[in-house]
Amino acid sequence: MYTLKEIDEVVEKGLYSLNWEGNPGELYEPIEYLVSIGGKRLRPKMTIMCYNLFSEKIDNSIVYPALALEIFHGFTLIHDDIMDGASLRRNQPTVHKKWNNNIAILSGDVMCIKSYQLIGYAPEKYLKKVLKLFSDTAAQVCEGQQYDMNFETLPFITNDEYLEMIGLKTAVLIACSAKLGAIISGASPETADALYNYGYQLGLAFQIKDDYLDSFGDTAVFGKTIGGDIMSNKKTWLLVESMKRAQGNDEAELNSLLSSKNPDQKGKISKVLALYEKLGIKTAAEEAIGEYHEKAQKALAPEYFTEKQRERLLEFANLLLNREK
Repeated sequence: MYTLKEIDEVVEKGLYSLNWEGNPGELYEPIEYLVSIGGKRLRPKMTIMCYNLFSEKIDNSIVYPALALEIFHGFTLIHDDIMDGASLRRNQPTVHKKWNNNIAILSGDVMCIKSYQLIGYAPEKYLKKVLKLFSDTAAQVCEGQQYDMNFETLPFITNDEYLEMIGLKTAVLIACSAKLGAIISGASPETADALYNYGYQLGLAFQIKDDYLDSFGDTAVFGKTIGGDIMSNKKTWLLVESMKRAQGNDEAELNSLLSSKNPDQKGKISKVLALYEKLGIKTAAEEAIGEYHEKAQKALAPEYFTEKQRERLLEFANLLLNREK
């Protein structure tokens, strides 16, 4: 079984072997740029790790489908950044800021197309299952993004609505990554489904951690402007939980901060963070991350996994959730 560091190396080598040369240059340069500025590479690592639990033969039939998930994820990031008006991604200018919206949209489209070309490297005997899983997941990610945009115009959403949204926008692609690796390895359908559940629960924890870091992280480490979600009134786990908990003066203050048209940025961020602390939101978010982490562990039933396989999956989960970026 490969170590996680060796899997990292396989993913990086694979990504940098992809050829983004083409004309017109403005179409392909942003893709090469986005790939070059790094990232956690969570999804392809998940795919190869889950495949490697059951098969030692790591070649293009698994590496390229794994990379497809990273390229598809890159496509969603480019388009999300346009919709959010984000200026930083991985501590570097976003594609639409470095070029422009039209170029960013087209470059993202090419990444989506490329992801399907890479998925096509899956072994023929599994290709139909892999394509269905990937296509269904891609549509769900778009559904999640639409819910996210819909929530921007709603004064209030519930925790369940928020969890449904991040389940679609974030968790299903991580779950897909795990199941795809299992399918291509020839693992049983029951094992593949268990890995899907593991990835889904981990994806929920991952997104709540992302929300948490946007408010309580370090810009230099996190790679994005801290408080960006607060300034845009984005319906994060922290804000949704605050809306549920706030009463009386706290509720009035929160509503005032959310309704302010031209707020002082630093002032608004510091006031919202203070309110989060007062309402116990920071601690509650940490507890929620732990809860979904535990659910991911419980998905790894002993009847489907050896102790060594479980240890590898738990090691991956711990590294993912104990991050500061």
